[in-house]
Amino acid sequence: MSVDLATVKRVARLARIAVSEDEANRMVGELNGILGFVEQLSEVNVDGVEAMTSVTPMAMKKRTDEVTDGSKAADIVANAPVTDHNFFLVPKVVE
Repeated sequence: MSVDLATVKRVARLARIAVSEDEANRMVGELNGILGFVEQLSEVNVDGVEAMTSVTPMAMKKRTDEVTDGSKAADIVANAPVTDHNFFLVPKVVE
C-alpha cells in the first residue's frame, strides 16, 4: 500500500489541517515509510507468542461478572425535578 499526494491532501482536508504543497510532498515520503515498516511487521512469525498486557509478567486482577443495578439508582435521580420509582419523568413533546 502506498500513499500519493492526492491522498495526503484529502486526509489533510478531512482532518481540517492546513498543509502546504511542500509539507504534503514531504508527508508522502514519511507516510510511505511508516506503511512500509508496518508491512515489515506483518512478516514476523508470532505463532505461539502470547499477548502481553504489560512488559512485566503479572496476573490480572479479575472480578466476578455480576449484573447489578449498581445500588445507586436513588442517588442518580436525586436531583431530578420529577421521578417515579427511580425513573426520570419528562414532559411528552409532540411536534
